[in-house]
Amino acid sequence: MRKVLALAALAAGLAAAPAQAQSTGGLYVGALGGYQGIDVESADGTATATADSAVYGINAGYDLSLGNAFVGVEGELSTSDGDTQFPSTFTGARDSLEANGQYYVGARAGVALTPGITAYGKLGYTALDTRAFTSAGTLAELEDNAGGLRFGGGVQVALPGPLEGRLEYRRSRYKDAGDGSFGDATTDQVVAGIGVRF
Repeated sequence: MRKVLALAALAAGLAAAPAQAQSTGGLYVGALGGYQGIDVESADGTATATADSAVYGINAGYDLSLGNAFVGVEGELSTSDGDTQFPSTFTGARDSLEANGQYYVGARAGVALTPGITAYGKLGYTALDTRAFTSAGTLAELEDNAGGLRFGGGVQVALPGPLEGRLEYRRSRYKDAGDGSFGDATTDQVVAGIGVRF
């Protein structure tokens, strides 16, 4: 909760920055960080586990300006350290799942709210590197790459010069995580970022 409040305070600070006329088009690269919550189901759907962690990474993309709106493509590489553990009553072969690297590529589109603030939505493909294991270490670990869909939205704010800030929420849904040892995994993320537009 403290992480979410801190990100909300950052968003308020960004929104309070002087609005500047800045093109929403062109190439950009940036860095981001924030909060991640992950929910994992057992393969038979009888148990669930959750974990909270930090998430951070880098992104890059290209936006095509359409006047007061834009469309674009974006890629992201991030990592987290969420480690879910099912209750002791869970009878599955592996009782824990660790979420590691995440990869995303997708499209986004937005519209200017003011000359310096733009709202946008996004949708695309995402993959999650996972490691399934037992707490007792009685079975070999299983590493897997689970694919899924990510959607979300946010606001980006023009900062001095070529800089821009953003605050974003996104949800990702992954199928058959942990090499099939688990069912679906869902991540909810709230991240803040800063980027440079060329």
